[in-house]
Amino acid sequence: MKRYLTVLVIALILLPIWLTPGSAAGGVPTDQIKSTVDKALVVLRDPRFKPTAKTKERREQLKQILFTRFDFTEMAKRSLGANWRRRTPKEQEEFVRLFTDLLERAYADTIESYGDEKIVYVGERLDGGYADISSKVLTSKGEEFSLNYRAHFVGGEWRVYDVVVENISMVNNYRSQFNRVISNSSFDELVRRLKDKASFATQKH
Repeated sequence: MKRYLTVLVIALILLPIWLTPGSAAGGVPTDQIKSTVDKALVVLRDPRFKPTAKTKERREQLKQILFTRFDFTEMAKRSLGANWRRRTPKEQEEFVRLFTDLLERAYADTIESYGDEKIVYVGERLDGGYADISSKVLTSKGEEFSLNYRAHFVGGEWRVYDVVVENISMVNNYRSQFNRVISNSSFDELVRRLKDKASFATQKH
């Protein structure tokens, strides 16, 4: 799963490479993602955030910018699957918070992992209020793999609710893990494990 988050972060940062003027395949979803990424690039290029002492501040700035493009509530809901409807509003709210924390920690752990990866834009498919933005990642080692963003239109914005790397859905991957814990134990056990992860991460830092 860490690999999927690494690719997600890399793709967000490098999207401007393949968003070239006059691209016929691009559309509003792509434009909105590009706007978000442009803001992130300003932070990455800012000399003030280059020193190691500024790492935490730089990560926080990037997180605030990039994560506005992600619908964590929808991600959490889809990741929990049928179990979402069985939870109370209070339980749902807590799960969204824990799930968001999980992704944010994975993001923080991979933010410094950029290399010479490049993104090639493949296309954009719209279906009502949903969009599928396709791309492929080219690494410095000559490797190539596909990456798709699944987004929906909410409150006047296109927001990502899933990322698919090499035909493997991040949401489906989490759903399999979460369902396994719930089936073998309980929802309370899943929540406990997520809290333990959060507590362990806090102690590390």
